[in-house]
Amino acid sequence: MGALGDGRAQTQPPNIYSCTDGQGRPRTSDRPIAECADREQRLLNPSGTVRATVGPTLSVQERAALEQRRRQEAEVQARQAEEKQRERALLLRYPNQAAHDKERAEALAQIALVRQAADNRMAELVRQREALQAELEFYQKNPAKAPLALRRQADENTRNQAAQKRFMAEQDAERGRVNARFDAEQARLRPLWALSSGDTPAAR
Repeated sequence: MGALGDGRAQTQPPNIYSCTDGQGRPRTSDRPIAECADREQRLLNPSGTVRATVGPTLSVQERAALEQRRRQEAEVQARQAEEKQRERALLLRYPNQAAHDKERAEALAQIALVRQAADNRMAELVRQREALQAELEFYQKNPAKAPLALRRQADENTRNQAAQKRFMAEQDAERGRVNARFDAEQARLRPLWALSSGDTPAAR
């Protein structure tokens, strides 16, 4: 009887668990599959036929936590893939340091042209103000007697100078933003340039 029992134990088919995980990947194992703990698993015979099914082993709270963790992992993977794509696009646009420096110089040259035009306009407004001020000096003791047109011109000049100063400051800030952008890109590109040229510690 004991021998017969031992024989039955020896002929017991092995456990083969099978499932498709949350990423759509098929999985098999000789024990319950942790990646499919939140879903049904099939217990297979050696021939591949289904011997039984095993339901989810997680509680509602555990399944929710697992799903949240998987979502977070998927988000991380998506961000990493997006970052890789941006790096490839950046390297395609700037294959070397010279190409990146050239585009920086062109961008800064455009800002410099606009800034020079703003400087010229400011100088013109200053000259206008000096001429208006010379006329207003005749009415220094009683400014109320100054012609209305003259006072309006002086007020308009004041507003124009203030607006021009703001515009010049904006151009200076834009120059800073452009340099910051190119500096950040260069920091990302340096290791990519090194890899594409084979200039790595292993290569050296």
